Amino acid sequence: MEVRLHGMWASPYVIRVIWALKLKGVKYEYIEEDLSNKSMAVLEYNPIHKKVPVLVHNGKPIVESAVILQYIEETWPDRTPLLPEDPYERAMARFWIDFGQQKSLTFFAFFLTSEEDKHKTAAQVLETLKILEEEALGDKKFFGGNTINMVDLFFGWLTYSFGCMENISGVQVLLPETLPRLHRWTLDFKQEPVIKENLPDSTALLEHFKRVTKHLKSSNKFKPA
Repeated sequence: MEVRLHGMWASPYVIRVIWALKLKGVKYEYIEEDLSNKSMAVLEYNPIHKKVPVLVHNGKPIVESAVILQYIEETWPDRTPLLPEDPYERAMARFWIDFGQQKSLTFFAFFLTSEEDKHKTAAQVLETLKILEEEALGDKKFFGGNTINMVDLFFGWLTYSFGCMENISGVQVLLPETLPRLHRWTLDFKQEPVIKENLPDSTALLEHFKRVTKHLKSSNKFKPA
């Protein structure tokens, strides 16, 4: 079976797909895309959004990272499971993934916040993270219990990208004093071999975030509410 992944090295959406493929032991060809000059393949495979990641399996494209994660789980169910067997627990996992998608603008606003609004947006992010810590993670090591699952992969960006957001905004939110269990999760998650071996370089990532922030603010492509 031919598997190709069109991605961009700094994209958290792409990285979560890479983690899933690695955990499942699925061999694939990775194609790095220049998002300022998108290839014809990306435009052809994802004509609606024209974004990465794009997973191509036997010539058929699948887009949107959350959808791709579900596809990987359903296509290779006999390998490392990314969702619980119990129907209720599977539903809860999907609920928290949906929760994360609904809260994406909250994090984006924090990333691009103005000096005047940074504490307001930081408080909104903290509220979201507290819900995640108390209601989803609880006292478990991972969202999946003793092993990482799809929810861990979905929120895995918090372990490496969120620090860049904090650096740029000048406000720290995810601290051991304020979110002890979630902070502990970030450390445990990054120590998992597959995760640790497939993290972007932190220095290069911060520089990338700074460039993106400058571009978006100067072009007024995003105005936090």
